[in-house]
Amino acid sequence: MSNEKWAHEQEFIDLLHDRLAELRAAAEASVKDALAPAGNGLQARLERDVLVAEQSGLLAAFNAGENGLCFGRLAFRDGRDHHIGRIGIRRDDADRTPLVIDWRAEVARPFYLATGYTPMGLRRRRHITTEGHRVTALHDEILDLADTLRTGHEGSDADAVLLAALDASRTGRMHDIVQTIQAEQDRIIRAPHHGVLVVEGGPGTGKTVVALHRAAFLLYAHREQLARRAVLIVGPNPAFLGYISEVLPSLGETGVLLATPGELFPGVTATGTDTARAAAVKGGAAMAGALARFVRDRQTLPDPVTVIEHEDGELLLDAGIAREARRRARETGLPHNLARPYFAFGVIDALTAQLTDRLGADPYGGPNLLGPDDIAQLGKAIATSPEVRSAIDELWPALTPEQLVADFLTDPVHLPEADARAIRRTGGDWTPADVPLLDEAAELLGEDDAAARAAAEAERQERIAYAQGVLDLSYGSRTQEFEDRDDEDSEVLAAHDLVDAERLADRHEEADHRSAAERAAADRTWAFGHIIVDEAQELSPMAWRLLMRRCPTRSMTLVGDPAQTAEPGGCGAWEPILAPYVEGRWEHIKLGVNYRTPTEIMEIAAGVIRSVDATFEPPRSIRSTGVRPWARHTGDLPGAVAEAVARRTCAEGRLAVIAPRDHHDALAAALPAASAGPSPDLTSPVVLLDPRQAKGLEFDTVIVAEPGEFGVSDLYVALTRATQRLGVVHTGALPPGLEVLEADEAAAAPGR
Repeated sequence: MSNEKWAHEQEFIDLLHDRLAELRAAAEASVKDALAPAGNGLQARLERDVLVAEQSGLLAAFNAGENGLCFGRLAFRDGRDHHIGRIGIRRDDADRTPLVIDWRAEVARPFYLATGYTPMGLRRRRHITTEGHRVTALHDEILDLADTLRTGHEGSDADAVLLAALDASRTGRMHDIVQTIQAEQDRIIRAPHHGVLVVEGGPGTGKTVVALHRAAFLLYAHREQLARRAVLIVGPNPAFLGYISEVLPSLGETGVLLATPGELFPGVTATGTDTARAAAVKGGAAMAGALARFVRDRQTLPDPVTVIEHEDGELLLDAGIAREARRRARETGLPHNLARPYFAFGVIDALTAQLTDRLGADPYGGPNLLGPDDIAQLGKAIATSPEVRSAIDELWPALTPEQLVADFLTDPVHLPEADARAIRRTGGDWTPADVPLLDEAAELLGEDDAAARAAAEAERQERIAYAQGVLDLSYGSRTQEFEDRDDEDSEVLAAHDLVDAERLADRHEEADHRSAAERAAADRTWAFGHIIVDEAQELSPMAWRLLMRRCPTRSMTLVGDPAQTAEPGGCGAWEPILAPYVEGRWEHIKLGVNYRTPTEIMEIAAGVIRSVDATFEPPRSIRSTGVRPWARHTGDLPGAVAEAVARRTCAEGRLAVIAPRDHHDALAAALPAASAGPSPDLTSPVVLLDPRQAKGLEFDTVIVAEPGEFGVSDLYVALTRATQRLGVVHTGALPPGLEVLEADEAAAAPGR
C-alpha cells in the first residue's frame, strides 16, 4: 500500500509538471507571436506590449513556483480530494477543474488549521516533499479516527514537517513557509486588509515571513485593487531586502515594491551616514515644525523698499505691498510653490495700480485718463518685466526640496542650539535620515507643474495638427474617387468619418507600460494599496509622516519587536507611532513562539535583556539542539575569529560574524573569503555584518565579536541570529547577561 500511494503521488507530480510545461509553452508562444512583426500603428504596438508583459509575468510565476509547486493533499470525509500548491493551476484550458488549489484559497485553510479536535471535515492531511519532479517524502496526519486506511506514511509527530524545515541548513535567502504555516500565523495572513495591523514578535517568531505571506494573500484576495495601487514593503537595509527578495516570486507574486526608508524619495540615493545624535534630531517630530517655519522665513518683505527700474519710471515695491500680497497667498492654504503665483499676482496688481495712478492722473483732479485696455497693457508689461520677476523671486522664491533641506542643514534655525549643532553641515551626501526631511519639504513646497502642463499641452496640440494634416491628405486623395462614384458608393466611410484629429492624436500618445510598482517608485505622491513595514519600531516620527502620506487609507501591516529597538530616532513603542494617525483604531497581535532560535541560545540572549529589565519574557523556543553557546577570551580578535571560522565545516551551513563596525576592516583582512560591505552576498558561506545589518536575518552559525561594545538591543539582535550554533569572541570583559559563558571558555575547543 505504501509503494502504491507513493507511486500515485509521483504520477500526480509528473502530470502536474506536464501541465506546467504546456502552460509555459503557451506563454512563450504568446510572447513570440507578440514580438513578431505586426502592424505599425500605436494600437498594434500597445497590444503587443501588454501581451508580452502579461505572459512574461506568467512565466516568472511558473518558474518561481516550479520547485515544490505542490506540497500537500487534503482528503475530506465527503469524498473530496484536493492537492494544495504555491499557485493555482487548472486541469486544462477547456476543463476549469483545479488540478492544484492555490494555498490562499478558502478551501485550502484546513491544511493549516485542522486538528484532531477540530478536523474541519478532513479525514487526513498529507505533506508532500519534492525535489524538482521527484517525490522524496510523504507524511500523513490522520484527523478522523474512524479512518482505518493506512498508507505506511502516517506519523505520530504532527510537527515533524515543521521541525524538519526548521533544522534544514540556511541558504542565504528567506524561504516561504506555505508548507508549514501555523494556526496563529494563518489568522494574521488572512486578516482583513483595511486598517492597521501590528504584529509584534521576538526573534525567530516568523513575523517577517508571515507579513510577506500576508502580502501574497492580499494580492490574491484583492487582486484588482492592489495590482493597480501596488504593495510597498519597507525593510531596514539593502541586505535584508536581498534576503527576502525571493519569497513573493516563489509564490507567484511580483506586484510589490521593496525599499528601505532611505529609498523613498525618488531621485535621491541616501549613501551618507549620520552620527547617532544627528539621526535622532533629524527623526524627531520637532523637525516638521522647524521646516515649516523655515519655509515661511523664505516668504520675505522688502527692507524697507525695493526700487524696480521700469521704462515708464521707477516702481516702488514696499513692505506694505508685499505684506498684503503675502497675506493673500498664505490664505489660499496652498504649499509654498503653489501659493507663489498668488503672491506674484498681488504684487503685479499693486505695481500696475501704482503705475496707472502715475501715468493716468488727471492734472485737474478728474478720473484716471487710462481706459481698461490701457491698464491691461500696463499690467502685461509689468508681469513680463525681468526686473519685476527678479524682485518677486527675491521675496517669494520657487524652491526645490533638495535646495530647501540643504539650506536648512547649513543653518538649522528654529531648533535648540545643541540640536542645530548636531545636524549642521555644508554639502555631503544625503543620509537615510535626510529622506523624510526631503519628503516633508516636498509637502511644504508643492510642485508647481504649470510649465510642465503647458509644455505637454503644446506637444499635444502639435500631435493634433499633424493628425489633422494626415486626415486632410487622406480626404484630398479620395475626393475625386468619391466624385466618380454613385450615391450608394458615396456612403462608404473614410478615415475622417470615423475619427477626428484630436482622437487620432490621443491614440498615438506614448503609452506608459511600466508596472504599478515601477511607476510608484518614481512618483513621490503615489498612494499604495497596502504597506508592510518590517522592524517598524526603528522608524522615526519623521519617517512615519512620510509613510502615512504614502497610504492615505491607512491599510498597513507593521511588524517589529520593541525589545530590538536600536536606532537612535526609533519610536520603540506602538502607541507613539500610531496615536497621531489612528489613535485607538489599530489591532495588536503578539507572536509568542520562537521557531528559529534554539532554547540553549535563547536563554543566553534573554539574560542580556533581563540585565536591564528583570521582567522580560522572551518568545518560547520550540527547538533544542543540545549544543551550548561558547565564549573565548583572546588578545588577538581577528586571529581568534578567523580560527573559529576555520573550524566550521561546509556541512554546518552558513556562518555570520557579527561585529562592531570599527572592527570590520581588521576582521575583513583576517577573513578574505567573507562577504562584507553595505550589501554583502548573504548566499556566501561566510558573511561579515554589523548588528544593524543582521536584523531579520538568520544563519546556521553565528560568531559575535566584542559583545561588550554593543548596546543591549544590538547585542540581543546579534545573539539571536543563529539557528544552530553560537560563539562569542572577546578581548574585554563580557557584558551583563553573558557571564554564564565564562565557564565554557576552556571548553571552546576545535570541533565545538
